[in-house]
Amino acid sequence: MITHEKAISFLRQNPALSLSVLEKEAHLPSSTLSKVLTGDRQLNLRHLASLYPILVKYGFKEFGGRRAKVISIVNHKGGVGKTTTTLNLGKALVKLGYRVLLIDMDSQGNLSQALGNDSPPKQVVQSLLKGEPLPINVIAENYHLAPSDLELAYADLELAQVIGGVNQLKNAIAAIRDQYDYIFIDCPPALNIFTNSALVASSSCLVTLQPEASALKGFNNLFDIITQVRDRINYELTIEGIVLTMVDARLKEHRDMIEYIKELLANFKIFDTLIRKNVALKESQIAQQDIFGYAPESNGAQDYLKLARELSDNKN
Repeated sequence: MITHEKAISFLRQNPALSLSVLEKEAHLPSSTLSKVLTGDRQLNLRHLASLYPILVKYGFKEFGGRRAKVISIVNHKGGVGKTTTTLNLGKALVKLGYRVLLIDMDSQGNLSQALGNDSPPKQVVQSLLKGEPLPINVIAENYHLAPSDLELAYADLELAQVIGGVNQLKNAIAAIRDQYDYIFIDCPPALNIFTNSALVASSSCLVTLQPEASALKGFNNLFDIITQVRDRINYELTIEGIVLTMVDARLKEHRDMIEYIKELLANFKIFDTLIRKNVALKESQIAQQDIFGYAPESNGAQDYLKLARELSDNKN
């Protein structure tokens, strides 16, 4: 997390930066930064959380320490393995020694329910609308969750009307980004303000895709949204890659579609790891467990551990 002292140091080293522009972009009161530089004001935690992503945009870099890679798990369709991947890829990375936070940005709350957080008293929506810190629930050592439920569904219009609403998640994450190695955001099956907020907050996005013709319908719309967010708001955003899920290599349709997808999307990284169709993955979520606790020898556990190794090899 950026400190008051680091912010002052950066501003003094970059006198060409317009303080009024920084204040406007970070939604700080007028003259806040000039008073900070003269010693007449102290930046509080909320100021720092809002200012941090703006200073990063203008070249601020952390001086050592960890800084989580923030990855949105996205697809405009439901039932394509987003939650399953968020849940189990996250736990696989914990098994490899990383510290991981999962953020549930789907109002259905499937990720939260799968981890035993059925009716969380504190949830992500309060961070989005009230500027509260992200609620962090400890699921296991180095494996944490910021939960959501149906309450999030009623916040879309309100969030859209908030000045800078699409930046609220990024601001909340900024305050804790140095505490993790990976932060995964489970996105809803819609191209709405919650998905946009996740993309704005992310360093990259991971697309889950079934090897079926119906899964490709409307796929260009997803890439258009990602491109727009990258070009207009979040210059850091990249596409981490595409993960093929629910694969049944016995089916000729799946084998043919995998080859077609590799040819069609040749400009993007397609992970070598295939997540095979595995009933234990669905059963584990009903049992409110990750696949490693439910069926550690299953194909699902093997596949997500392999994917975690492949992903971690790409970590900057």
